[in-house]
Amino acid sequence: MAGNAHVLIANEDTEDASETDLAKQDDDDYVEIKEQMYQDKLASLKRQLQQLQEGTLQEYQKRMKKLDQQYKERLRNADLFLQLETEQVERNYIKEKKAAVKEFDDKKVELKENLIAELEEKKKMIENEKLTMELTGDSMEVKPIMTRKLRRRPNDPVPIPDKRRKPAPAQLNYLLTDDQIMEDLRTLNKLKSPKRPASPSSPEHLPTTPTESPVQRYDARIEEGKLYYDKRWYHKSQAIYLESKENTRISCVISSVGTNEIWVRKTSDSTKMRIYLGQLQRGVFVIRRRSAA
Repeated sequence: MAGNAHVLIANEDTEDASETDLAKQDDDDYVEIKEQMYQDKLASLKRQLQQLQEGTLQEYQKRMKKLDQQYKERLRNADLFLQLETEQVERNYIKEKKAAVKEFDDKKVELKENLIAELEEKKKMIENEKLTMELTGDSMEVKPIMTRKLRRRPNDPVPIPDKRRKPAPAQLNYLLTDDQIMEDLRTLNKLKSPKRPASPSSPEHLPTTPTESPVQRYDARIEEGKLYYDKRWYHKSQAIYLESKENTRISCVISSVGTNEIWVRKTSDSTKMRIYLGQLQRGVFVIRRRSAA
């Protein structure tokens, strides 16, 4: 019995030793496999790094191809945007150039009309002055003084010419407006005899001031290229109605505003009329607003 017990114990010790050796061997194999996997992974990473440096890595080539496609697409879009912007700038340039040319032509026509109006106004004032002098018998010409010249004796010194100041031309200062002057001139023309001019010294031919019926006065003036009339402001290209004493009503458009008058254009036949401030102030013409349509 004792012998059998010793055999069993020896067998158990042998089995325990065998299991320990097997476990140790398994650990060694695991470590060896793990080391082999590490070396393989490291070798793979080194190989990929080498391919990346050489530019032959598949993942690198794929991403580079994608970036190249994006670059070409953005470049194409930029070219299209540049073309569109260039066309827009050219269209705006042509449009602004046409507008500038049109504005230049309009300003040139307006300047020409204003100069013509001013010259006609000056011409009218000169004609009024001439007519006034003819009617009153006052002459602007200065008659030369007749002097008697004597022969110079041989021993007399050479006379020195007398440089005298030339007489200043006479000036007429009017205290009346142009319309009032024209009204007085028309009255004088009616009183003037058709056969011979009336003598200014004759008392029966002295100009008489016509008695005018009281008329309504309007506040009319021009400031900074705009017309102020009857508590309203009017400017160029504004649509108006023009009423006269004959109860006629004309549809017009203000074409220009001068210094002492305005020009209006009839909408019916596009003819132009000149209206003076004096006519507006005395109610010869009345301006009413109307819709541009």
